[in-house]
Amino acid sequence: MYDIVIIGAGPAGLTAAIYARRAGKSVLVLEKDSFGGQITFSPKLENYPGFESISGNDLAQRMLEQALALGADVDMDTVTGIENGPIKTVIGEMGRYEAGSVIIAAGARHRRLNLPREEEMIGNGLSFCAVCDGAFYQNAHVAVIGGGNTALQEILLLAETCEKVTVVQNLPILTGEQKMIDLVLARPNVEIRYSTLCVGYEGDNHLTGLRLRNSENGDETTLAVDGAFLAIGTEPENLAFAALAPLDDGGYIKADESCRTPTEGIFAAGDCRVKAYRQVATAVADGASAALNACRYLDSKG
Repeated sequence: MYDIVIIGAGPAGLTAAIYARRAGKSVLVLEKDSFGGQITFSPKLENYPGFESISGNDLAQRMLEQALALGADVDMDTVTGIENGPIKTVIGEMGRYEAGSVIIAAGARHRRLNLPREEEMIGNGLSFCAVCDGAFYQNAHVAVIGGGNTALQEILLLAETCEKVTVVQNLPILTGEQKMIDLVLARPNVEIRYSTLCVGYEGDNHLTGLRLRNSENGDETTLAVDGAFLAIGTEPENLAFAALAPLDDGGYIKADESCRTPTEGIFAAGDCRVKAYRQVATAVADGASAALNACRYLDSKG
C-alpha cells in the first residue's frame, strides 16, 4: 500500500516522485520500458534550465537518482488498468499495487515509420524535435518527413538556420493550417517533394541520406542529408485508463493545468495529457503540479 503510485518514469513521473517524497508520501514509480522516457533519445538538450548542455540520458539518470535518494520505490511493469475506489488498485502484468492516489505520467510516443534500422538512427542523425536538436544543423541540409501542423512548425524553425530544408510529404498536398502552409511556401530554402515516401535510411553509424519512392510513378531516389526530422505526430498509450480518465479524439487524457482528471484521486501529468506544448520543462511542471495536488487530496482524506 502506497500513498501514491506513479505510472511512467519520464520527466513528469520522476518529478512527481521527487515532490511527493519531499512531502513525506510513500511513492512507487512503475515504468514499462526505460527510465527517462522520450528524452533518452536526445543526445543533447540545450533548452532545459540549469544546464547549458546535457544529454537526455544524463538528465534522466539525475532525476532517477534524486527520486531514489529521497526514498521512492521504482519497479518495472506494464500497467493494464486501474480499479477505482477509496483505495485505487493499479493493475500490472506482473502484479497489483494499491494506493491512495494515482498519477498517470505515461507519456506519448513519437510516431515512427517502422523502417529497418530506424531505432538505431534515432539520436544519430534522426530526430523528432527541431526545438531540441535543430541547432546542431546550422547551415546544413536537413529533411523533414511529414506535412501536417507538426511538420510545418518544424520546417519553419529549421528554415531559420539551415541552408536547405527538404520536405518529404506522402500526399500531393500539405495538410496543416493554411496560414502555416503559406509561410512554408514563402521560404526560399524549403523544397517540397510531394507524393513521396521515405522507404529507408542510408548511413552506417550516422544518418547520411534517405531512400525515397514517388508514390505516383514508383521511382526511387536517394536524398543526401546531414540530418532528418520525423514529424508525423505523437501517439499516447492511454487506452488502459480511458474508463477513469476521459480521452480526447487524439487519445490524450483530458486534464487541466491542475492535472486533475474527473475521477477523484487520479491525476495526469506530462505528454500523456491534453496540452499545447510537449517539452521536458512542461513535463516537469506537470509532475510538480500533479504531485502537490495529489498530496493535497490525500491530506484532505485524513
